[in-house]
Amino acid sequence: MKASFGRRYMISASHRLHADALSADENQATYGKCNNPHGHGHNYVLEVLVAGAVDEETGMVVNMAALDELVRNRVVNRFDHANLNVDPLFVNRVPTTENLCRVVFALLKNDLPSGELERVRVKETENNYFECVDE
Repeated sequence: MKASFGRRYMISASHRLHADALSADENQATYGKCNNPHGHGHNYVLEVLVAGAVDEETGMVVNMAALDELVRNRVVNRFDHANLNVDPLFVNRVPTTENLCRVVFALLKNDLPSGELERVRVKETENNYFECVDE
């Protein structure tokens, strides 16, 4: 039987949505106010869902403290109070929240203390959230 454990983390980060391949008018039409040259910020909520067998000895899918350490070291410390546009992982991609979600998934996927990364969800605003799952 498979079980899942979900954990929530928060980061505050800024970004500007701008594609170098598009003209100024195309960027404005595509990204609207999110193309502001000075950028803008969000208080993101990251949700990480780990699934797998429940360990018979510990009774857990994943050790919460070990997961917290991984997420803190790989994601929170890197992106909290940062400008996503200047992070090396976004040099060749627009720092949309879809791409942030994909990056977070990739940063965590192969190094979980146990279980498998089932899903990463990033809530950008009260109305917008994005999810990545392994295919």
